[in-house]
Amino acid sequence: MHTPKNKVAVIGGGSWATANIKILTDNTTEKEIFWWMRNEHAVEHIHKFKHNPNYLSSVEINLPAQNVSTDLAALIEHANFLLLNVPAAFLKEAFAGITPQHLAGKKIVSAIKGIVPDENQIIGEFLNQHYGVPFDHFLVISGPCHAEEVALEKLSYLTIASMDTELAAEFASMFNTRYIKTNISDDIYGTEYGAVLKNIYAIASGICHGVGYGDNFQSVLISNAIRELERFVDAVHPIDRDIKESAYLGDLLVTAYSQFSRNRTFGNMIGKGYTVTSAQLEMNMIAEGYYAVNCLHQVNKQYNVYMPICDAVYAILYQKRAPALEMKHLAEHLS
Repeated sequence: MHTPKNKVAVIGGGSWATANIKILTDNTTEKEIFWWMRNEHAVEHIHKFKHNPNYLSSVEINLPAQNVSTDLAALIEHANFLLLNVPAAFLKEAFAGITPQHLAGKKIVSAIKGIVPDENQIIGEFLNQHYGVPFDHFLVISGPCHAEEVALEKLSYLTIASMDTELAAEFASMFNTRYIKTNISDDIYGTEYGAVLKNIYAIASGICHGVGYGDNFQSVLISNAIRELERFVDAVHPIDRDIKESAYLGDLLVTAYSQFSRNRTFGNMIGKGYTVTSAQLEMNMIAEGYYAVNCLHQVNKQYNVYMPICDAVYAILYQKRAPALEMKHLAEHLS
C-alpha cells in the first residue's frame, strides 16, 4: 500500500489550528494529516459532525476518525512534520510526557506567536534547549493572516521561515492554496520575535482606543512600534532584514487594526477599565500578548533596548498603572 512521503500532525485545538487543518486539506500536495487536541468532547464532535464545535465551526473537517485524537505521543510517532498551535503559555503542559526521543528526527513547525513563560524563550530556543531539536529542523509560520479570514477563504499571505530554506520551501508547498500564498525566509529569530512583539503592540493599540485616542494617534503609535520592533530584533539577531516585509510590518498592521485581533480586543477592554481577569473571562480566548509582555520585559533586561511602548503595556498589565495616565506619558515619548 502506498503511503505519502509527508505526514503532518497539527497540535492544538483552537482557531489557528483549525485554519491550518483547512489549509492543509485544501492543498492538493499528497500528504497525510493528523490532529491532536486536548478536549475529548471536541474530538468526538469532529468524528461525528466534521466540525470543530468551539472554533471556526463553519470549517468542514474531512479527516479519517483515527487521525483526530487526544493521544499526542501516538500522533507524533506517525508524523514527520509537527505543526504547533498551542498557546505558548500552555506548551509545556501540552508536552507533558513527551521526551526528546519522541521528537528525534521530526521537523517542528511553530505557528505559536508567544514566548514560553518561566524560561522566557521563543519556541525555537525552547525546543532546542529542552528537547534537542536542531535549529535546522525548526520552522516558523508568520502572518499577516487571521484564522477567521482563512475560514472565509480570503486571500492571505504566510511567511515560512527556516535556517534551511529548502525545508521551508518543502513545507510551503503543502500550504499553498487558491487563497494562501507563501513567502520563504531564513530569519527564524526575527519572524518569531516579530510575531511576539506585534501582539504586545496590538494590546497597546487597543488600550489607546479604549481610553479614547483616535486614528491619528494610532498611526503614530504603530509607526513607532515598527521602529521599536526593528531595534529589538536587530539587537537579538543582527542580520540583513527588511522590516517593511509583510512578515514584520504586515503582521503588525493586521494585528493592530483588525476586528479579528484578540490582542487588540483585549487591550481595548483594559483601556475601558476591565481588569485582566475579567477581560480574559469575557473573551474566552487567549491573548498571547498578555503573557508575552512580561516575558519580553525579562528578556530585554539582557539587551536594554529602548522600548517605551512595551514598557507602557507592561506597566498597565503588571504594575496596575492607570491606562489613561500611562498612555498620556507614552505619548510624550513618541515621534
